Amino acid sequence: MQKPLILILCTGNSCRSQMAEGILRRVAGDIVEVQSAGSNPAQFVHPKAIFTAT
Repeated sequence: MQKPLILILCTGNSCRSQMAEGILRRVAGDIVEVQSAGSNPAQFVHPKAIFTAT
């Protein structure tokens, strides 16, 4: 059975939607597929929206 897809959509897709996608993947990634997109995507992801686990 395929996982339901949740699409988080905003205008720039450079910060908030990226963060929401990451959080939702962390808490529900085993039961849903999560993607984010922008209607007018920025050329980059804001550096403060990127988390790297060390």
